[in-house]
Amino acid sequence: MITNRLDKRIKLSQEILTKIAKIDQLNGAWQGGLRLSPQILGRLKAWVVITSTGSSTRIEGAKMTDEEIARFLRGLKNQPPKGRDEQEVAGYANLIGRVFDNWKTVKLSEGWILQFHSILLHFSEKDKTHRGKYKDAPNTVVMTNQRGERVVLFEPTPPHLVKKELLEAIEWTNDQLEKKTIHPLLVVANFIFEFLAIHPFKDGNGRLSRALTNLLLLKSGYGYMPYVSLDEIVERTRAEYYLALRATQKRHQTKGEDITPWVNYLLGALLEQSEGARGLMESDRPEKLLSEKQTRVYQLFTNSNALGVSEVYKILEGEVFRATVKQALSRLVSLKLLERIGQARGTRYKKL
Repeated sequence: MITNRLDKRIKLSQEILTKIAKIDQLNGAWQGGLRLSPQILGRLKAWVVITSTGSSTRIEGAKMTDEEIARFLRGLKNQPPKGRDEQEVAGYANLIGRVFDNWKTVKLSEGWILQFHSILLHFSEKDKTHRGKYKDAPNTVVMTNQRGERVVLFEPTPPHLVKKELLEAIEWTNDQLEKKTIHPLLVVANFIFEFLAIHPFKDGNGRLSRALTNLLLLKSGYGYMPYVSLDEIVERTRAEYYLALRATQKRHQTKGEDITPWVNYLLGALLEQSEGARGLMESDRPEKLLSEKQTRVYQLFTNSNALGVSEVYKILEGEVFRATVKQALSRLVSLKLLERIGQARGTRYKKL
């Protein structure tokens, strides 16, 4: 039975238990000590939609920076997306925004997962025929090695078994989250791994798994999900993400199945996210919410000067990448620390 298999493959270790304890301690502090105003929380959520969208789509091969995404989403109502990158960005931004705003009314179910898939691929021209539908052909996960040879990394669930296996995983997850006999972080990690192993759709499985991770953690009481981007952490650690996933997938549905590498990776990312939430909780000024590089960019602005991307990059050349400068400036604008003047190549930034 799948329930026995999913239960047995969770192996507890001191490392796993320590990470869970730290995450829950930080989550408790967030719930009991948050002092940020609704205005700042609103701006943070809007920014996390941008950064999560950028990170989740770049993991899958898109090239748009957070700055480009912020500008694109501002004009989306008047200008439909063009090209694959814009279509995927528009779909994920729509989906993750809905998750952040409506998670209380959404239940983990086959119907919602199919609807999420439709939302994710809503703008994608190439995915019109299969959005909201399970795959109808095998989608073997492959890579090309240094010699140009295609290497099979993983064989997901065949199409005729997708519905059955996904329904069983959904039932197990909802049952465990209700019973609370297994810690919710382990339940979520287990379901997301199984979802990726099933790989139920022709396209969009990775992005959808990250949206579902945010949903399930919000429903499990981790309320800071919309304010610190988990997707951004996954993008930054994508090598470790894939290593943990591949190490675990090798033993999927075998007698000695063990998802420890995946659980350790995901808990590590969640611990970093919860520590970021603590930083937000302890902040009473927007500038305290900045990373080290974002602070370095902000320090270049006085009350009178205005600088463009190229000028900031020239000053900081050797310290940060150009893409980092663009992302930092977008972050500073979102927190109302800088204002944007002009458009396109003539855009400059000034301290508020």
